[in-house]
Amino acid sequence: MHKAVIIFVIVGLTLAAMPARGQDVGLDRLIVNFSDPARPGLVRVNMVNSAIAVKSHSGREVIIDGGQAGNRNRRPPGTDGLRRIDTPMMGLSVEEENNVMTITSRNFAPARLEIQVPARTNLNLKTVNGGQILVADIEGEIEVTNTNGSVVLDNVAGSVVAHATNGRVLVSLRDVTPDKPMSFTSMNATLDVTLPANVKANLRMRTDNGEIYSGFDITRRPGTPTTEDSRSRGGLFRVLTDQTINGTINGGGPNFDLRTLNGNIYIRKGK
Repeated sequence: MHKAVIIFVIVGLTLAAMPARGQDVGLDRLIVNFSDPARPGLVRVNMVNSAIAVKSHSGREVIIDGGQAGNRNRRPPGTDGLRRIDTPMMGLSVEEENNVMTITSRNFAPARLEIQVPARTNLNLKTVNGGQILVADIEGEIEVTNTNGSVVLDNVAGSVVAHATNGRVLVSLRDVTPDKPMSFTSMNATLDVTLPANVKANLRMRTDNGEIYSGFDITRRPGTPTTEDSRSRGGLFRVLTDQTINGTINGGGPNFDLRTLNGNIYIRKGK
C-alpha cells in the first residue's frame, strides 16, 4: 500500500524554491502526486477561516498554494524604512493514500487556499467562516459545503451536491452524470443553477420566502400531502402540505433538489 504524508508546518517548511510567476509573495506551495495518477483521485479539503479555490490544470499533480487573507500590501504605522520579512502564512496537513488526498489546516488565521488539480478530479470541500468556495473547469463528483460564505461552481461537469448556510449557490454545469441525483441548497440566499439544455431530471423546488424562475419547460406534478389519522385511538385526522413544487424536465430523470429558505431560485438552460 502506497502512502505519502506531507506536513506543512507554520515554522517554515516550503516545498517550492520560488513562487510561481504571478504568485503573490507570501504564498506557500506544495506539490503532491496521487498514488495512481492514471485514474481520477479525490481531494478532500476541510478548513476554518479559509477561502478555497480549485481549478484545473494540464498536469497530473495537485498544486496547493496557501496564503494569508487580506491586503498584505498594507503596512502598520512605524514601519517606514523597514523591510517586511515574510513568514509562511498557513500550517497545512496534506495526506495521500489510495488516490485520496486530504488537506486540513493546522491553525485558524484567516487564509486563502488555491488548488490546481487534474481536470478529472473528485472533490469534497468544506470551510467555515472563510469566504467563498470556488470550483472551475472540473469534471467529477463534487460535494461542497460552506457555512458562512458563497459557493460558486463554474463550468463543471459530473454530479454536484452544493450547500451554503449563509451565502448564495451559483452553479454552471456543462454536462451531468446520467442517473445521478444532485442537490443545491442554501439557508439564507439565492440559488442560481445552469443545467445543460438536454438534461433529464425530476425537480423538487422549494423557497419559503422567495420566487422560482426557470428557463426550462417544467411539467408540474401534483404534490402528495402527508396525512396523520389517529381517530381510531381517540385522536385527530390531520393533512400536512408544504411549499415544495415537483416537476420534470425533458421527460424526467434523477432527482434534483433545489431548496432555500430565504431567496429566489433561478434554473437556467445552458447549451
